[in-house]
Amino acid sequence: MKIGLDIMGGDYAPAEPIKGVQSYFEQVSDSSVHLFLIGDANAAAPFLPLIDAYHHRFTFVEAAEVIGMHEHPTKALKEKPNSSIAVGFGMLMKGKIDAFISAGNTGAMMVGAMYTVKAIEGILRPTIATPLPRTDGKHNFLLDSGINADCKPEHLVQFAEMGSLYSQYVLGIDKPRVGLLNLGEEEGKGNILCQATFPLLKENGNINFIGNVEGRDVFIDKAEVIVCEGFVGNVLLKMAESIYDIFKVQKGFDDPFLDNFNFEKYGGTPILGINSPVIISHGIAHAYAFRNMIDAASKIVSSNLIEKLKEQFKQATV
Repeated sequence: MKIGLDIMGGDYAPAEPIKGVQSYFEQVSDSSVHLFLIGDANAAAPFLPLIDAYHHRFTFVEAAEVIGMHEHPTKALKEKPNSSIAVGFGMLMKGKIDAFISAGNTGAMMVGAMYTVKAIEGILRPTIATPLPRTDGKHNFLLDSGINADCKPEHLVQFAEMGSLYSQYVLGIDKPRVGLLNLGEEEGKGNILCQATFPLLKENGNINFIGNVEGRDVFIDKAEVIVCEGFVGNVLLKMAESIYDIFKVQKGFDDPFLDNFNFEKYGGTPILGINSPVIISHGIAHAYAFRNMIDAASKIVSSNLIEKLKEQFKQATV
């Protein structure tokens, strides 16, 4: 299994990505996972000695240019073909790596995903999906969590199907329950989008739809997959992140449940609905997040999720 890692992506690159690689190698002995570290050799040189002992488990790929966090995504990819993100997507498109992960410019990652590896046939809109911690120590899966602010009912139906397949094959959940995020449990509640989406989810034989879920349900054991449009999903996600920052970081509360709100525990967010595994993370990611991103990517590849998605949505277009 070959995983490409953009070591120039993020506010603390390349130090933190390489430290994350070190942590992964120290904790995971599976030599079948080979990493391709993509970045500027001169910038990486001071940190590469950290992983010298594992030289047989990675390959360094030179990419002398870097796309800054505030650069225009499309323009930057076009004008910087030797950037770590552009090189990574080029390798993914050519099959030289099986997955690509980065904490770099999110817009550039999304543009690269959409226009390089492209959407799976039958997928109307790819989505990003984010884990939400539960009080029982497990987590639910929220999608869309930010890239599709305005959606149609058929988009939410596909999000539900993609989230179900991810939960089943990557997370190992048998018949994951799907809930539609709404302002009430009763059928017929909500805005026009929710009212139109509910019957479509109810009639869909590919998912285990349990009905509407409310905001108070997202952190409990009620539905493993929670679907909504990206505007609502992103507001919910940012609120969840603030819980960790306020109570853990600022106020110093020590609680295992709060620890699960740390985004770095999950590594990053998979883009679902494209032809190859791609995971994006916060620009403020540290080594812990990069280590977990590698682990998440390896699970997606080994689960054969992309082929499962292709098979299901190909059937839908027949």
